[in-house]
Amino acid sequence: MKASANILWAILLSLAAGVAAAQECDQPMLGQGQMAGTVTETSVILQARLTQGDRLRNHDLPGCGGIAQWEYSTDNRFRTSSRTPWIEAEASYDFIVKTRVGGLELGTRYYYRLWFGRDTTSAWVGDRATFRTLGGRDEEREAKLVVVTGMNVDKFYRDPNNAYIGPDRDLGFPALETILRMQPDYFVGTGDNVYYDARNIPFGFATEEVGIRRCYHEQFVRPRFHELFKYVATYWEKDDHDYRYNDCDNTGDRLPLPDLGVRMFLEQLPVADPADPAPVTYGTFRISKDLQIWIVEGRDYRSPNDMEDGPDKTIWGTTQRNWLKRTLHESDATFKVLISPTPMVGPDDRYKTDNHADVEGFRYERDDFFRFLIDEGINRNFYIVCGDRHWQYHSIHPTGIEEFSSGALIDANSRAGRLPGDPDSSDPDAEIIQPYVMLDGSGGFLLFRVEPAAGEEPPRIHFEFFDERGVPLYATMKRAR
Repeated sequence: MKASANILWAILLSLAAGVAAAQECDQPMLGQGQMAGTVTETSVILQARLTQGDRLRNHDLPGCGGIAQWEYSTDNRFRTSSRTPWIEAEASYDFIVKTRVGGLELGTRYYYRLWFGRDTTSAWVGDRATFRTLGGRDEEREAKLVVVTGMNVDKFYRDPNNAYIGPDRDLGFPALETILRMQPDYFVGTGDNVYYDARNIPFGFATEEVGIRRCYHEQFVRPRFHELFKYVATYWEKDDHDYRYNDCDNTGDRLPLPDLGVRMFLEQLPVADPADPAPVTYGTFRISKDLQIWIVEGRDYRSPNDMEDGPDKTIWGTTQRNWLKRTLHESDATFKVLISPTPMVGPDDRYKTDNHADVEGFRYERDDFFRFLIDEGINRNFYIVCGDRHWQYHSIHPTGIEEFSSGALIDANSRAGRLPGDPDSSDPDAEIIQPYVMLDGSGGFLLFRVEPAAGEEPPRIHFEFFDERGVPLYATMKRAR
């Protein structure tokens, strides 16, 4: 009965959205700001959405038809610049205007802005924003990345016990302002970027296109997102809550279905070229001489969670797993960091079965991958950074491979972590060494930065945990071996 009610709501919302989409607005606005994403040495994906105003209406932000054109330059005053072709903002694509810009210079600061309006004669220009292309294998400079997970709007605004009540609540998550002050080069959302299955969504679980889009609108309308993404480019992964529902795989007919989860992720975030007929959402990025990161896809290709573990059970799928091993083998970066939506070391809750750390999960693939790292000698300067878990930790697997969990971004979505030796954990025998674990349930994020060699000092990588207000919680530094 509950599933039928959710489907009925989805139909009614689809009809309402069709009416809203048909409405005209005199002048589009950029109510969700703008984003630069998936930056490489020579390219970037630029994205914005044309909206009717910049305030939520009934927990949503209607789109507005129109046209838009990106202007970009290495000159912050745009005295010389290039422009993309005009893009039409269409209801079928949620009025999003997105394009991949190529042919850029590596290791270069760029500025961009959007010209937009009802037509070319009425177009006006939005705020200036910026990003820096990657320096590639020859650039020696400090690089700084922030990693987050668990950006749960529902918990932040509507949790009956823990909702944020500060006078600045309409600005969005306080941690976003904290992150901006730290001036990272890049921001990585590891999944659970929105929650389709949050308990207190005003119109029920998001199971169809309209409800899913509404989740993104309600989140990215917040001014702190706008301000952060003006200055910090992004990389994105998805996990269960922003794919289908908690701990999901690709089986069953519960809504949303997998193809919709894939399509909405590609639509709503700057993760792939919209003109690519066969996009993939995993990739590797050479930040500098001393740092290369890997962004992986953990939902699209996975086997059923309840499948017996063994060589045929996979989270990554054969193609992605082979790509991951090959590109790691080929890399000559000093530090190699795998950013995973879900943990590989843990410990996790004992009852879970959907990740590499879980007892009845995908450990065969994890163990095979760790053996590969050791056999290839990659493990010496290799680290895993993960999202998904709602607490921060630094864990060391018995093989010596280290993992850092970013923890949930907001206080209301955080919890105390599982400890090695806990019978209700995935490590009841306390085989994992854990130099740090969050025990009090605090929101926050992970910042990691790489410093190049200086004199006799080799390159170094720092992992630093903060709460949402920027209070340091734990830090460790590793020298290149």
